[in-house]
Amino acid sequence: MDARARTRTDPGAAAPELGESRSQVLAALTDAGASLTVGDVAERVRLHRNTARFHLDALVEAGLAERSTEERDQPGRPRILYTARPEAAHTGRRSYRLLAEILTSFMAAEIPQPGQAALRIGRAWGRYLAERPPPFRRLDAAAATGQLVRALDDIGFAPEAVTAGDERQVLLHHCPFREAAEEHREVVCSIHLGLMQGLLEELDAPVAAERLDPFVEPSLCVTHLAAANGATSA
Repeated sequence: MDARARTRTDPGAAAPELGESRSQVLAALTDAGASLTVGDVAERVRLHRNTARFHLDALVEAGLAERSTEERDQPGRPRILYTARPEAAHTGRRSYRLLAEILTSFMAAEIPQPGQAALRIGRAWGRYLAERPPPFRRLDAAAATGQLVRALDDIGFAPEAVTAGDERQVLLHHCPFREAAEEHREVVCSIHLGLMQGLLEELDAPVAAERLDPFVEPSLCVTHLAAANGATSA
């Protein structure tokens, strides 16, 4: 997956969800930066030794920690040590929805003409996400629409390209930012329209995203495409 594809999904989305106690055990290993015994972990997170051992073994099975035997020259039974794996730092709960609500509410309240600002932001990112064709090759309307649909599908819009009379449309059956869009429609939906406009502009496509009708049905938004030289702004 290239860098542009990675920006379309949340990092760590496939990471395992850990309960509170297990997260604390993993945090203890990660913060220590060194190997710990069961007793060390139990003392740091205030758990019974058997409970701490249970969570440590589960972290090992999940690939988030490593188990090893202490190397020692002195007599006595070597201790079992646990160490956090490097990828363990990327696990845990994500709060991107809260971040989206914070940013969109700030834009709506503090930025003059937030819809126009959001449209510019969307266009910039749409141009970035476009996969430009080789030099001297121009995409026709069908190919450009196809690439737009694939990009929107990667983001999670469940798009569908249709023709209504003489007009091309892209139906968006799912909004991956629905909660933020319902609260701050002007900002979020303008970003979505800008994404589509910027992507098609970067492709030098013969079609442009003319307007976006949000929530024409509870689970449907409609993007109207037009000839590029006849497109209008949001």
